[in-house]
Amino acid sequence: MMNKMEIALSLDELKKRTSKKYLTTKVLLKKDAPEYSVLKDGDKAALKHLVKAAAVLEEAFLKMDDPRNLAFRDFLNSRIKNGTPEEKTKARLALKLFKAQKGINAVDREANKFSLLKNASELSGKGLYPQDLSKEEFHKILAEMLGHGKADEVAKILNQRSVVIRNGTELKALDYTEAFAKEFAAAAVQLKKAAETSTNKDFSEFLLLQADALTINDPMKDAYTDKKWASLQDTPLEFTITRESYADEMTETVYENKELSQALKDHNITPISKDMLGIRVGIVNRQGTEQLLKIQKYLPELAKLMPFCGKYEQTISASKDAPKQTMVDVDLVTVKGDTGAYRAGITLAENLPNDDKLSLTIGGGRRNVYHRQIRAVSDLKEQQKMLDAVLAKDLHQFYLNEADHWFTIGHENGHSLGPNKNTDILGKYKSIIEENKADMVSLAMLDKLVSLGMYSTLQKKQIITTFMVRNILKAKPNFSQAHRVRTVMQMYHFIKEGAVSVRDFVLHIDYDKVIPAARKMLEMIVDIQISNSFEKGEKYVLEYFHWTDVLEALAAKMRKVNKSLNGTVKEPLANSLLR
Repeated sequence: MMNKMEIALSLDELKKRTSKKYLTTKVLLKKDAPEYSVLKDGDKAALKHLVKAAAVLEEAFLKMDDPRNLAFRDFLNSRIKNGTPEEKTKARLALKLFKAQKGINAVDREANKFSLLKNASELSGKGLYPQDLSKEEFHKILAEMLGHGKADEVAKILNQRSVVIRNGTELKALDYTEAFAKEFAAAAVQLKKAAETSTNKDFSEFLLLQADALTINDPMKDAYTDKKWASLQDTPLEFTITRESYADEMTETVYENKELSQALKDHNITPISKDMLGIRVGIVNRQGTEQLLKIQKYLPELAKLMPFCGKYEQTISASKDAPKQTMVDVDLVTVKGDTGAYRAGITLAENLPNDDKLSLTIGGGRRNVYHRQIRAVSDLKEQQKMLDAVLAKDLHQFYLNEADHWFTIGHENGHSLGPNKNTDILGKYKSIIEENKADMVSLAMLDKLVSLGMYSTLQKKQIITTFMVRNILKAKPNFSQAHRVRTVMQMYHFIKEGAVSVRDFVLHIDYDKVIPAARKMLEMIVDIQISNSFEKGEKYVLEYFHWTDVLEALAAKMRKVNKSLNGTVKEPLANSLLR
């Protein structure tokens, strides 16, 4: 197979995409970082094992992401070793991109999908379904299996933790613990070693639960692990295996087939898109965490303000028995797999577990983890060029990088507000609508948070300004980019409502109209999430996803001043610990 492989991009294109101007770099903790030096010896030893576990689990992610990833990496390494001088140069640059985007496939900041492997394209089922399985055949096989009394196997095929393979004329599901047994077992060994040296009892208990969950085929093992992880608040270290389902575009297609969707409903089967594994290792920053926790006491009050709040259950409530929303600010040591896949962007924070996870049914809560190094701004001069290009001059004073972090705090907690179950029926629109909801929660609650003393009126203005500028994209996204699709929808809505306008080719903001417009959009979103209607969700997204001439004009200006297409993460401390 390696002999037939070719690098898809030209040498000039590879040089461009890996140059400093086009490849954003985020630097995680360095070898001499004070955050690391002050750790106790036991936690330093534990951190070394956690970094090793993350590296092993990334191998499983690469298999999940695309079945050709590992072979292509081997091909590149072979070229680097044995190729001609030009082949070696080309392979080194391709490997740099491969490591940055965690695989052969990516989509850049201008919404261009590309593959490093010639004649390859991204698979809708990633590496979790047969490569040659079409949507139509998938639906046909599932319908036939249901007709033959094989509902139990169909349920396994449509759950979030199975790799699907062909089994004659049918399909068969392999649990992740079976499909990735080698990687999971090796990671479990490292987690157990980390648990032995960790100085924090709760953290050690979590690591042991996580090790079991990786080696035993029992979804409840994941549930108890998630429940324990979500309760962690005062630990020196951070380790997370994130399991999010944005990438799988095959499972959710069953909701587009009305007959099949009804048949699944009749058999009490809820299709859930498959998890991609991300891995995060870090050191908890106590000062940053103390700042985050200031909002915690206000969350029950915010829950009461959610639209139609009496019609559904949400994670946060005023009840004393409600699960807590824990949150930590983390200095990152390594981000692997889905968490570290720098494809156009990389997340600033995560709120987990997601609604489809079993832990939420057994009393588990949620936990927010914020990424300090990812939100750091490396080039203030480039930022000023961007502001000069797209924002009215008199509003520059209200743009503040830290305000993006404040907004993100509202966004991540917003995931815990509103409906927390039964939204899977929204299919391929579920993630778009959920991310849209979290953004609107963050804006809609600003007046309340000002009245409670969380923010000043100036900070409210800074949050709004920074949010609006960061909603300006460089190109029209495609539907696989849930976070960016919702951005287009929001800009279309705010312009339609008169909250923002573009005059003289720059953005102006009517601050008095922003929060009412956000509340209006939030009401529409929650109404859809509790509607139990795929059609209603589809209509909403298609109605608001309009890439207008105004948005294209702003995007063109952004492309002119900001050439970055992708990004990469440097991990000096992690690399030293792996040696």
